[in-house]
Amino acid sequence: MNMKLCVFQGTFNPIHNAHLGVAEYLVKNLKLDKIIFIPAFKPPHKNYDEKFSIHRFNMVKLAVKSNPNFLVSDIEFLRQGKSYTYLTICELYKKYEIEGKIQFIIGTDAFKNITSWYKAEELKKLIDFIVFIRENNFSPKDFEYLKKEGYNFEFMPMKFNNISSTEIRNLIKQGKSIKGLVPDNVEEYIKENELYKN
Repeated sequence: MNMKLCVFQGTFNPIHNAHLGVAEYLVKNLKLDKIIFIPAFKPPHKNYDEKFSIHRFNMVKLAVKSNPNFLVSDIEFLRQGKSYTYLTICELYKKYEIEGKIQFIIGTDAFKNITSWYKAEELKKLIDFIVFIRENNFSPKDFEYLKKEGYNFEFMPMKFNNISSTEIRNLIKQGKSIKGLVPDNVEEYIKENELYKN
């Protein structure tokens, strides 16, 4: 059976309630069958400690396990190396029977740099982008050039939620509470494994 599939790829360092809010909103409003969360094994645009990748993966697994519409994929962990979106999307088309194109969640901040992504010209033919507004002075005009270049996308009219993984890591370093910013089981995992303290 063909399904409407959406990919949420990211560093998720850590995954937080704004990520989950975006995914829940999309399932409801776009009538999606599944959202696949794909933690990047080694994000191409970031310096990253590979040994920490398994913690990020485990936290996503905990965060999504209670929602039947959400899956977590280890596709980038099995492949190792840099986590290029183009390679991941090609693998997903082989793995699943997909209705239409794969939808791909992206924030306005990352979407601005989409033309610099690996094999961006090929990638734009494979996915429809669902763009979330991640800035306060947002203007759709700033993205018109991408339409002309053949990128298919729509903006989601969801209120900008200013939780960030960086902010969460900083709060932990300062010994402050992150309750309400991440799911309880993720908060527990962070405490048990003493993550982000240094």
